[in-house]
Amino acid sequence: MLTCRAVWKKLAPLARASSTVCRQNVRRAGWNNARTPLCVPVAHMSTGPVGGGGDNLKYALLVGAAFVGGLTYAVITVKGDQERHRERMAEISSRKQKSASQIHTEPLAPLETKLEAAAAPDAEAAAPSETAEPPPAADSKPSLPSHAPYLLIGGGTASFAAARSIRARDPGAKVLIVTDEPDLPYMRPPLSKELWFSDDPSVTETLRFKQWNGKERSIYFQPPSFYIDTEELRGAENGGVAVLTGRKVVHMDVRGNKVKLDDDMEISYDKCLIATGGVPRNLQVIERAGEEVMKRTTVFRKIDDFKSLDKVSRNTQSITIIGGGFLGSELACALGRRSTESGLEVIQMFPEKGNMGKVLPEYLSNWTTEKVKKEGVKVIREAVVKSVSYKDDKLEIKLKDGRVVRTDHIVAAVGLEPNVDLAKSAGLEVDSDFGGYRVNAELQARSNIWVAGDAACFYDIRLGRRRVEHHDHAVVSGRLAGENMTGANKPYWHQSMFWSDLGPDVGYEAIGIVDSSLPTVGVFAKATAKDTPKAATEESGTGIRSESETEETATSAVAPAAPAPVVEHRDEYGKGVIFYLREKVVVGIILWNVFNRMPIARKIIKDGEEHADLNEVAKLFNIHED
Repeated sequence: MLTCRAVWKKLAPLARASSTVCRQNVRRAGWNNARTPLCVPVAHMSTGPVGGGGDNLKYALLVGAAFVGGLTYAVITVKGDQERHRERMAEISSRKQKSASQIHTEPLAPLETKLEAAAAPDAEAAAPSETAEPPPAADSKPSLPSHAPYLLIGGGTASFAAARSIRARDPGAKVLIVTDEPDLPYMRPPLSKELWFSDDPSVTETLRFKQWNGKERSIYFQPPSFYIDTEELRGAENGGVAVLTGRKVVHMDVRGNKVKLDDDMEISYDKCLIATGGVPRNLQVIERAGEEVMKRTTVFRKIDDFKSLDKVSRNTQSITIIGGGFLGSELACALGRRSTESGLEVIQMFPEKGNMGKVLPEYLSNWTTEKVKKEGVKVIREAVVKSVSYKDDKLEIKLKDGRVVRTDHIVAAVGLEPNVDLAKSAGLEVDSDFGGYRVNAELQARSNIWVAGDAACFYDIRLGRRRVEHHDHAVVSGRLAGENMTGANKPYWHQSMFWSDLGPDVGYEAIGIVDSSLPTVGVFAKATAKDTPKAATEESGTGIRSESETEETATSAVAPAAPAPVVEHRDEYGKGVIFYLREKVVVGIILWNVFNRMPIARKIIKDGEEHADLNEVAKLFNIHED
């Protein structure tokens, strides 16, 4: 149609010119015959007198040919456009049908091909698979939930306590625990305590042990049947707790409320708990010593570390423990007892003057060192490691004072570093003084993010900002975080305790700030047969003493009327109470072979009062009762 219009624009002037010429010829012919025509035909441009119409005929033919040609071209063009339009619509329609056909039919063809191939000669080779396990799929990763209403990062005590607390307040809650360990949540204290005193040769496999009271239990908080599969968490009608083992959260998007795992999988959440615990420290001189030294060094923290050290202790002649704190002293006593049976040489070295020198007063630290020696341990005090090397199939430890110790294996028990790997990606604050994620009294780092356990640097409403690395704190902080995740909004006022046992006969429980640099007052008495960790667990029924005592609350204790003598700095410390003071106020208490009295100690610290005579306060613990 556009072409026809263009042709007409070119021909129209010519047609108008020819029409004008025809009219002039007609008028001229009329004047020549002495008459004027009544009208001048317009439509019949070829009308004119004989002898003057030759030019008109040519113009008429030209205009007629142009008109017919333009009309013909227009018709042909319109028909062509219509035909092309039909072809285009047919093509589009055929594409849609083809696409739909591929969606429904394409998967069937490969399946039929595979079935035919399976029925071919290769079928004989596949026949034995009836008794074998099905081959793994191309993608062996389990189908994990892309969203978890409650996401708990870390599989330790704090996470388990939080999960249990969440489920208690929200029975239909769906909780997902992500841990980089291959094991379900378990308690760590027995790894350096009761497990080493088990008579079961398969204890490294069963991970069951007898407590000091003789009762047997597992290291795991709950059996596998307690948890639900991760694949079932999304559709679980009544909710549940699922544990994703062997996966590590490597990135946290706080604004997007999601995390990324080490396999690039993402999981979104509504509320999240960070309970990543800590990483055992090692000495830099050991890390720089080379591969041979590192292969013969254990940093003790997990189940695999217990299994590894147990195997080493049965197949080597000498083990040296570097560190004089709780862990180092407990392992030294445990391995020392084993040395009397196997001839294993056990050495413990530390820079302090005595065992647990950073916690206990010097006189009690020295007494503890003598107790460790009686367990068969060679103790080297004031030992600062200068270098470690591997020579002649032995590890050679050189001290700064020139002493040299040769051994087969090293256990580094020199403290814990809080795991704050997610701080950078999450934009969370890390405390510069104590380490760990800085949280408020409700254990919140953000409006929907909480932190509990070793990784939390929290505000203690009584003692100020702190970070605690003990089992009871993990239990209580995890429980409180779980409650606050369900809307409780409770502050962390609980004074957590910790305990350490040097075998079944000597143990202590502590609370608050116990630092040997603080002034102390100790009140001691003669111990009886019931003043041992073994007797304490027989009375409480559990070897994990914090799990029972944290539920108790102290009432106004009544001190016995009879006066009690104060025994300080004596050679034998059977049982007693050590008070730690700051500006004349008790900020820490150690109960030495005194058990099931922790609620009283907690109340003393909570009250925060000055005491003119701590001997009277010591009477509250009834340490002079026979």
